[in-house]
Amino acid sequence: CQLFLRHLKLLGITYNHIITRGALVCRLQGKAQPPEFTKAGDFVTGFWFCSCYVHSQFQFAQTMIFAIEEINQNPAILPNHTMGYKIYNSCGMSNIIRSALDLVNGQEEIIDERNCTNADNAQAVIGHSASAPTVGFARILGRFQIPVLSHFATCACLSNREVFPSFFRTIPSDLYQSRALAKLVKHFRWTWVGAISNKNEYGINGIAAFMKAAQEEGVCIEYYRAFEQTGPLHELAKVVESVKYSTSKVIVAFMSHREVDVLVTELFKQNITGLQWVGSDAWITEDALTSSEGNSLLVGSLGFTVSKAQIPGLEEHMRRLRPSQFPDSQFVRDLWEDTFDCVLNDTANTQRKPCDGFGSVQTVESYFTTVSELRFTNNVYKSVYAVSHALHNLVTCEEGRGPFSNGSCADAGHIQPWQVLHYLQNINFTTNQGERVTFDQNGDSPARYELVNIQLVTSRTLHVATVGIFDSNLPRERQFTLNDMKIVWGGGSHTVPVSVCSESCPPGKHKALQKRKHICCYDCVPCAEGEISNITDSMDCFKCPIDYWPNARRDVCILKEIEFLSYAELMGIVLTCICLIGAMVTTAIASVFFHFRETPIVRANNSELSFLLLFSLTLCFLCSLTFIGRPTQWSCMLRHTAFGITFVLCISCVLGKTLVVLMAFRATLPASNVMKWFGPAQQRLSVLCLTFIQVVICILWLTINPPFPYKNMNYYKEKIILECALGSPVGFWAVLGYIGFLAMLCFVLAFLARKLPDNFNEAKFITFSMLIFWAVWIAFIPAYVSSPGKFTVAVEIFAIISSSYGLLICIFIPKCYVILLRPEQNTKILITKFPVCFGNTCSVTYLQNSNSYEKLLLTFCHVVINVTGCNNKSIMYPCVVPSVTCYNVVRGGGGYNKRSTQYPNSIRYWHKQCFSIHQL
Repeated sequence: CQLFLRHLKLLGITYNHIITRGALVCRLQGKAQPPEFTKAGDFVTGFWFCSCYVHSQFQFAQTMIFAIEEINQNPAILPNHTMGYKIYNSCGMSNIIRSALDLVNGQEEIIDERNCTNADNAQAVIGHSASAPTVGFARILGRFQIPVLSHFATCACLSNREVFPSFFRTIPSDLYQSRALAKLVKHFRWTWVGAISNKNEYGINGIAAFMKAAQEEGVCIEYYRAFEQTGPLHELAKVVESVKYSTSKVIVAFMSHREVDVLVTELFKQNITGLQWVGSDAWITEDALTSSEGNSLLVGSLGFTVSKAQIPGLEEHMRRLRPSQFPDSQFVRDLWEDTFDCVLNDTANTQRKPCDGFGSVQTVESYFTTVSELRFTNNVYKSVYAVSHALHNLVTCEEGRGPFSNGSCADAGHIQPWQVLHYLQNINFTTNQGERVTFDQNGDSPARYELVNIQLVTSRTLHVATVGIFDSNLPRERQFTLNDMKIVWGGGSHTVPVSVCSESCPPGKHKALQKRKHICCYDCVPCAEGEISNITDSMDCFKCPIDYWPNARRDVCILKEIEFLSYAELMGIVLTCICLIGAMVTTAIASVFFHFRETPIVRANNSELSFLLLFSLTLCFLCSLTFIGRPTQWSCMLRHTAFGITFVLCISCVLGKTLVVLMAFRATLPASNVMKWFGPAQQRLSVLCLTFIQVVICILWLTINPPFPYKNMNYYKEKIILECALGSPVGFWAVLGYIGFLAMLCFVLAFLARKLPDNFNEAKFITFSMLIFWAVWIAFIPAYVSSPGKFTVAVEIFAIISSSYGLLICIFIPKCYVILLRPEQNTKILITKFPVCFGNTCSVTYLQNSNSYEKLLLTFCHVVINVTGCNNKSIMYPCVVPSVTCYNVVRGGGGYNKRSTQYPNSIRYWHKQCFSIHQL
């Protein structure tokens, strides 16, 4: 009792207490108003309603009466027991507390320790409809473990079991509603909103939970204001000013319909429109707002409320209402008189006519008989059934299987509040309408809301349409869903409003927060090179994997373009055609040479080396094709080695031909046998040896560190250059260096032999071809190093093709020209020629003496003439006597020698060693 009195003092309610015979006695100092509706029963349940809000509160009270009557008529619930009720019409905190005390302790004049908690007390209390009064009396009743169930008190603070150990509710906590509202504004991308609440625990706690959830969802609160309907006007003025000058277009209002009515009226007077309202369940479905002066501002409002339900039989119960059912209820008499515009008491001084007693609400459409959309009323119905199921489980407990110590059960004749509390905590049943009723450890019921939209039907009629569902029992990503119902937005618009501090950053950009501002105020900065953002409003960009690169919008990583010289592209096709043309031309020239292999010009050019050179040139053209196409392990090893070996074979053949010419014309001594050391066998062996060296170099290269396919990502960031890495750069440059060495040697020797007689001397053509070779490959090195991607390969192919064409054109095309177009010059008589002098000018004339021609033809000798004399410039006649005789031809010493002869005009002929034409 001392604890009880201490709590009463806090509320301004006092009992006088005195000590009588050593016992503490409490004496009642005042009484509460008697219940508006009452009915005796084995188990009594209390309830409150406030007549200030007739349209909903009276319906709640009648729903409780209907549920208790339905339970009493149901033999399956509380058999042999009945439920009673005490329903108070209490408005104001003090009246509610007095009513609560009446329900708990009755109206006994004196309370001592023997009857402190069991004198005429109720087994459970249902109510109140508001959070603030519920917080007041639930804190007191919780000390005595008396169950309190609320159908409308949503304050999250009531879930605190330490403060409210006996509180339960059939409406979800505002904690769930706040999270649902945060998800709602996030869903429509309203990241810049204002928040308004009333100044009580419901509003402050609710809006605080919303702001916390909104912050988790990335929503920013531009301003927060709180006021009370009965508070000072300057608080309301501050709220209106904040709304007027804010940039956000969405307002989250966590308050009752009374504050909403006051606020929208003031906003309407100041013509502040274009706002999107998001409301809590305390006002979003409130019919009283239809009469508000600023109700047009609420059109398009969105908010969550409890689900609709149908209660069979409730409407019939409402329409059977008669004043005679509740003769002591002043409220029912007033309601009846207002409905039929009459008076029940003839002594009343009024202008109304007397009620005739035949009135009926069966045909009257009234706010309390309308049960088409039962929301909070259904929570009252579930609360009554929750108490009845708890009491039913208590009275039907089997001894030895009970929940208390040693399996004991409660004494149905002396039920303690904590016993009812235990059963209430553990109820789990399904109503006739299919709704499951249960409570969690905090006394909260599962959260399931309907998203409603206020739509305008007529100028003074608002319709609440269900447009979505929120169910906390579902997985997080499926908790909030919208149906196909068309939503009307703030002000009656059909376009989703935009309420952001900064426009959303599209994919490809990321947020850069502005200094000293909310996180919702930012700049959109494009992602850096190589990075993407693939979601809207990304805080950061992330790098693409190594094989990927951002697209143009930088919102997705795409596979990097793989670049290599392909047969399918134009450059590859052109180079392939040039290579094949070169190979075909080379093959055609070889065919021409083979067909005319017995002619002097073919025999004079050492046909064996010529055919080998043509073969190597064909391989050079064809090996260029290995550089085209996707690099593989085998193609990388083949392309460089094939190129190196075939080019060395080609240069070796050219070098052999150059040495033959040089040795033929530089063997100056008459009896020299130098050519016997460079005959056909030696020439073949030299080509083989020079080529074998390159083969050894390539084998070492491939064995130690061969070329391999390589994805080069260093040159282009957005491309992958698929190329052949050298493996060992030493091996690569050794191959090129050896080719360069042979080419340089060939060029030097050909240059030395360039002025020898022209008949069978290819030195000039070889010199020119080597100049082309060196020009191409000297230009190749910087081009190869600086060319990007597939152009590197193209440059290498071009160098191979160009040098091959240079050799082919310079060495073989002139001979093909003579063979095919000037066949009359392809004879021994025209091939053999001698120099004669006209003054100081040397020219060439052919031997006319048939005998000497026959002997030259017979011996296949070419006579090199050293002309001395002809120093007299006035001599205009030939220095050479037209008759030349070659005689005494004998064979000896590895060549053909003939005796020298003196001729007129001081002209001497040193007949040097002669070789057969096919050797030359």
